Amino acid sequence: FLSAFLLLTTIVLTTSAPAVEKKRDSGKAKTEKKTPAKAAEPKPPVKPSPWGDFVEKDFPFFSSVVDARNVGEGFPKDNLTPRGIVLNLGHNLWACFDTDLLRIACIWEGEPGKPPLTTDALAPGSYHIAGQKTKDGQEDLPKPIGKVWLANGLFPQVQVTDKPSFKDPRDAAPSGDEVGRGPLPAKMGRFVGLKNTVEGMKLLFEAGGDQFEQTLFAKVQGSDLWVRTVIKGAPNQGKLTMVMPQTAVLKSPKRRLVDANNPAPPLHHEGSPDSNFVFNIDPSDENLDFEWSWRLGSSKASKKVPGSPEWNAQTTTTATLSTSPDAYVIDDIPLPVPNPWKRNVRLADIAFLNDQGEAAAVTFDGDVWLISGLKGDLEKVTWKRFASGLHEPMSIVSRKDELFVFDRNGIWKLVDTNGDREGDRYEMFCNLFAQTAETREFPNSMKLGPDGSLYLAKGGQEGTTRGKHNGTVIKVAPDGKSFEVIGYGLRQPFIGVHPKTGLVTASDQQGNYVPSTPIHIIEKNQFYGHVPTIAPKEIYPAPITDPLTWIPHPVNPSGATQVWLTDAKMGPINDEMIHIGYNRPELFRVMMNTRFKRPQAAVMSFERNLDFGPLNAQVNPADGQLYVVGFQVWGTTAKKLSGLARVRYTDKPRILLKEITPTDKGLLLRFNAKLDKKLATDPESYSAERWNYRRTAEYGSPHLKLDGSTGQEWLTASSAYLSKDGMSVLVGIPDMKAGVHQMRIGWGLKSAEGLKAENTAYFSPWELLPFDAIKEGFGDIQIDLTPRKPTTIALAKPTLEEGARLYQMIGCMACHSTDGTTVGKVGPSWKGLAESERDISKGIGKVKADAAYLRESIINPGAKVVTGFEKFDAGMPIYAGILNESQIESLVLYIQSLK
Repeated sequence: FLSAFLLLTTIVLTTSAPAVEKKRDSGKAKTEKKTPAKAAEPKPPVKPSPWGDFVEKDFPFFSSVVDARNVGEGFPKDNLTPRGIVLNLGHNLWACFDTDLLRIACIWEGEPGKPPLTTDALAPGSYHIAGQKTKDGQEDLPKPIGKVWLANGLFPQVQVTDKPSFKDPRDAAPSGDEVGRGPLPAKMGRFVGLKNTVEGMKLLFEAGGDQFEQTLFAKVQGSDLWVRTVIKGAPNQGKLTMVMPQTAVLKSPKRRLVDANNPAPPLHHEGSPDSNFVFNIDPSDENLDFEWSWRLGSSKASKKVPGSPEWNAQTTTTATLSTSPDAYVIDDIPLPVPNPWKRNVRLADIAFLNDQGEAAAVTFDGDVWLISGLKGDLEKVTWKRFASGLHEPMSIVSRKDELFVFDRNGIWKLVDTNGDREGDRYEMFCNLFAQTAETREFPNSMKLGPDGSLYLAKGGQEGTTRGKHNGTVIKVAPDGKSFEVIGYGLRQPFIGVHPKTGLVTASDQQGNYVPSTPIHIIEKNQFYGHVPTIAPKEIYPAPITDPLTWIPHPVNPSGATQVWLTDAKMGPINDEMIHIGYNRPELFRVMMNTRFKRPQAAVMSFERNLDFGPLNAQVNPADGQLYVVGFQVWGTTAKKLSGLARVRYTDKPRILLKEITPTDKGLLLRFNAKLDKKLATDPESYSAERWNYRRTAEYGSPHLKLDGSTGQEWLTASSAYLSKDGMSVLVGIPDMKAGVHQMRIGWGLKSAEGLKAENTAYFSPWELLPFDAIKEGFGDIQIDLTPRKPTTIALAKPTLEEGARLYQMIGCMACHSTDGTTVGKVGPSWKGLAESERDISKGIGKVKADAAYLRESIINPGAKVVTGFEKFDAGMPIYAGILNESQIESLVLYIQSLK
C-alpha cells in the first residue's frame, strides 16, 4: 500500500523564487553634460582569456562558499554555507552540500552560458583577470546564478534523536551571528569525504557513529525535471531523524520508514517549520535505502550530464638551466600551459613524494598535479592531473604514502584507490576547526611536523564577524582526530616547521596592529598582537609576544612561508632557514642565534632573481636543491603569473655572513671565509642604524628614534677588529642598547682572495651579549668605543676614481649596487640612475636625475624622496658636513659613469 501511494504522488515544489542579484551603484546621482558628438575612438581589442571555465562542466563537483541568504521570499534568510561542496547534478542543476551541518543547503537551476555561482571569491574572480581582489568581510560572497528551487535553514539533515531541532546545535562563535562555527559535535555527525564512482559522486558522512552515503542526481522523466537524493546506510547505533524539505516523495524498497497506520502524509513532526518533513528511524542492522525526489517542473535545462573527466593525457616541459657563473642560480621549469583542458595553473605549493624526482603540486584553483622528472638537467618534466574541485588551497603535504591538501573545507586526504594515478576518494582527514565565510580567512599554509602532526596557519582579517579560529596557528594530531591552537592574534600568518626539532615559526603581514613584517616562534598558545578592526580598538586579550625579529616593511613587504634546508646539498647554507618574500619576489636567509635566553635571528637577502611571486619552497630529496613555487594574485612586482623554479648550488664560492650577535661592545660578525684585513678593520666599511616601531590600530608604523621622535638613529662605528682566524669581525659601536625593535648593519668587504662580500642584515637586539675578546677568538684586545665621525680626505680635484673609493669606504655599497642588481640592497641601484626620470613623492612629480639632483640627494636625501620609498627602512644619512665638496663631486662623477 505504501509503495503504491508513493508511486501515485507527484508534488511540485512551490517555495521557489529566482536568484536575486545585487545591483551596485555609487549611491550618487549622476549628471551628464551634453557635448557635441564626436567620432567614437576605436577601442583596443580585448584579449580573450586562454583558459577554459573555472568550473569545468565535466567534473562532478567543486568547493565554494555559497550565499543563499537572499534568494527569494519564503526561503530562510540565514542560509550561508562557508564550507560547501557544490555538486554538478547534470542538466545544469546544482546542489550545495554543507559539510559542517551535513545538510543540503540549496538546489538551483543555472542559466545557460553562465557559471553556477557569482565570482565573488578570490580564486574564480582572479582566474581570468589576474590580480582581481575581493572585498573583505561577508557581504560580497558567491551566490547562485539562476532559479533557486530549494533552500534550507541552519540545522542538520540527519539528527541523532527522535525529537529533532531546527536550530544550529553548534557552540557559538565570538560573534553570536557567525555561521562558520565548524563541524557538528562528533557524537552528532561527521563529514567523511567524497567518493567518485560510476554511479556519480557520493557524499560520505557519519551520524551517531553509523556510516552513510548520499548521492544526488537529476533525471528527466517525460517533460519533467526531477532531483533525487539517495541515502544508504545501517542506523544500528540509535534512533535517527531525517529532516527534508516539503513536497518530497519518499521511496523505501527495503524498509518502511513511516507509521504504517498513517502512511499519508508521512510523519510530520509537531513544531517543525512548515517547509520540512520529519522521519523517525528506529535502530536496525538492516541497510537503509531510501530516496527523496523533487519535481521541478518542465525541463528546459541542458541535457548534458557530468561524467568522469578524461585526464589520461600528460604534458611535458623542459627546463631552462641557468648559465650564470654565480654560486647559486635559478633554473626555470615551465608550467604545463597550454594543456588539453585549457586549465590555468597557478601553483601554490609542492610536495616531493620520494627521492626519484616525483612530486605533487597544488594550484590555488583547486587542482592537484603529479610531476615527474624533477632531477638532473630537468630535460623531461611530466605533468598529469590528479585531483580537482578543492577550495582555494595553498598547501600540500606528503607523509609517507599519504597526500594531504589544506583548503577552506579542512584537510583533505587524497586517495587513488585503483592505481590509475587519479584521486577518486577525497577523505576529510580533519575539519574540527572552524572556518567562516570571511573572504580573508585563507587556508594560508600547512606544514608537516616530525611526529606526523600537521600544522596549519589561518588568515585572521575579519571584516564582518569574529570567528573561532581566524588568525591562528593550529596543530592537528597525526590521526586527524584532535587539534590544538598553539598561537593566535595573527593577521595573515604563513608558517614553517623544522622537520627534525618541530620548531614552528610564522611570518605575518604588516597592517593594522602589525607595524612591520615579523618572524615569530609559535608556541604555548601565545598572543601575537593582532585584533580585528571590528573589535574594540587596542584592547588586547593577553600580553603581546614579540617576534623573533622584525624585518623592515620596505625590505620584505609581504612575508610568506619558511623552509629549513635540512638534508640539502646547498653548500654553506645547508641547515639554515629560508624565509620567502612574496610582494617583491625574494628569498631571505634567517640566521638563528641561540646564545641568548630569548632567541634572536638576523635576516638578509639571499636571492632576488625570481620572476614570479613565491609562496612555498621544498628541498627535493632527489638532488638536494631548493624548489620554489608561487603565483601572482595580490600586489606583487612579479613578471609572471606563476612559476616553478630550482635554486641550484653550483659549488662556486660565495662569501656569506654566518652569524651576527649584538654585544655590549658592538656587533660580532662571523663569515664563512677569511677576509681582506684592510677593509675588515676599517670602520668606514660598515654602516648601521636602529629604530623602533609602534603597534596601534593604524596600518603599519612609522620608524621611531629611541626618544620617540620620528626617524632612525644613524650609528657610526668607532672601530673594527679582525679575529685571529681572519673570519670574524667585531664592529665597535658605542651606546649599544638592548630591547631595540630594529637594527641594520651593512658591510662592504672582500675576502682574502678578493671576492666581494657585500650585504645588509636586519635583526632585533632584544638582549646584548657581554663581549669576551679572548673567548671569541680575537685575543687580548681593548675595544675602542670613542664616538667619531666618518673621516674624510680632501682632494684638490674631484675624480671618478675617488668616487669609486668613497662608494666602498663610507658604506654606500651596503645599500646601492653598481650593476643593476638589488640583491641585499635597500636602495636603488646606481647603474643607469644618472639622467633618468624619477617620480618624486608628496606631489612633487617627475624630476630628472641630473648632477644637481644627485648632489642634493647626497647632502639632503630627504629633500626629494622617490615614490614608494617614503617609509624606507634605511633612511640614508645626511652627508652634509661629513663629506667635503670635492668628495661629493667625486661621488656624482662615479654615479654618472654607471651607464
